[in-house]
Amino acid sequence: MDLGISALNYVSSIKNGEFTVEEFTSKSLERISQVDEKLHAFLRVNDLAIKNAREIDTKIKSNQNVGKCYGMPISVKDNMCIEGSKTTCASKVLENFIAPYTSTVISKLNSEDAIIIGKTNMDEFAMGLSTEYSAYGPSRNPWNIDYVPGGSSGGSGVSVSANECIASLGSDTGGSIRNPASFCSVVGLKPTYGLVSRYGLVSYANSIEQIGPMTKTVEDSAFLLNIISGIDSNDNTTVDNKNQDYLNNIDAGISGKKIGIVTEMTNSEGLSTDVLNATNDAVKTFEKLGANCEQVSLQMIPYTVAAYYTITSTEAGSNLARYDNIRYGYEFDSSGFEFNSYISQARSKLGPEVIRRMILGGFVPSAGHAGKYFLKALKVKSKLIAEINHVFEKFDFLISPTVPIQPFKFGEKIQDPVSFMMIDFNTVTANLTGIPAISVPYKITNGLPIGIQIMANRLEEHSLLQTAYALEKTVDLPEVPV
Repeated sequence: MDLGISALNYVSSIKNGEFTVEEFTSKSLERISQVDEKLHAFLRVNDLAIKNAREIDTKIKSNQNVGKCYGMPISVKDNMCIEGSKTTCASKVLENFIAPYTSTVISKLNSEDAIIIGKTNMDEFAMGLSTEYSAYGPSRNPWNIDYVPGGSSGGSGVSVSANECIASLGSDTGGSIRNPASFCSVVGLKPTYGLVSRYGLVSYANSIEQIGPMTKTVEDSAFLLNIISGIDSNDNTTVDNKNQDYLNNIDAGISGKKIGIVTEMTNSEGLSTDVLNATNDAVKTFEKLGANCEQVSLQMIPYTVAAYYTITSTEAGSNLARYDNIRYGYEFDSSGFEFNSYISQARSKLGPEVIRRMILGGFVPSAGHAGKYFLKALKVKSKLIAEINHVFEKFDFLISPTVPIQPFKFGEKIQDPVSFMMIDFNTVTANLTGIPAISVPYKITNGLPIGIQIMANRLEEHSLLQTAYALEKTVDLPEVPV
């Protein structure tokens, strides 16, 4: 039984009776027990997975209606709520928090008979890009366990790459799906803002974060997007996608399409030679496939990382105010404390990156500083959106490296927070503008993955997936070594 099977091939195999849901689920759990001690992709595994699998097998045998997922094991990042189970956001502050309701995306997966195999590790409250900021220890890259898997959805990327599950759901605020997808050599899709409901996602930066799939193939991302997308009465930011079928005609090709190579993203300080070479090679591949590629400049790009961290820290500062150890928290006696000193002491259990962003989020929008920082960041965002709108009048897609560098060793980058943040240089644009973006595995160089990012205009996921599929079909990558 091949645990590296794609979602679509899994469904075909189940329908053809090649194996049962219980058999595959058992093998997946066995795989997790074998490799996760060193990879640490999961914070928790679903104890009811086998029971759920047997129930779906019973439905199949008795010719009842079975959901599209046919019991495929899917992991979810531990910032999405499941009623009655823990949702920790990889933080000690939520160590014992039991969610009182279920996220819309998970309800949709459950309605299609997916099996949520477990909750995956992440940077605390999704603040980080290497999973080194998890309060429960980092996840490790299955291509080389001495290297980071990316973040903040690092555990999700590892779980898919290491064949511990078929697919995963992550969340992307500034690249948190695409970054680990690139570092772990899986497909990671950040949909258009509002295409997927955020109801039940623990908030970090509401105005730009988005849930999306992390999968083994582009087709699998389209398959999952069909399930999780669409309007939701519980999330007023959601948009009606008119039941778009993202799998339909996915192999249409890209002949005649115009692709812009973002100059600032392929000529930035810190861009590695290997990543640049892979990107240039991808451009040549697109041209061979019939696309017309040319350079395009977005003058706001150099200001995007600063604007992104200013805006997200402001929203995070507001969202994290609820973690005062009164509404959410852990056992900590308040005797002998004045109110503010108690909250300050209680919050000392938060990790360094969360504290850094809370402090920043209190400072930049404050009286006397808002005009200098927060309002200026909003202007950058507004000008960037105008630039993107103008560029998509001429181009169908934009491409760049997903991340300017390959995976790095643990502890190598976090000592310098500013250079660490610059790793988001290529990914934050899609979040600030609300457009969809996908990372496609493209090369393994020196034993470590490189991903290519493709961006499209708002709600153009269908053509974006067609383009990603065309690129993916030119690639032949080795098996993950773990």
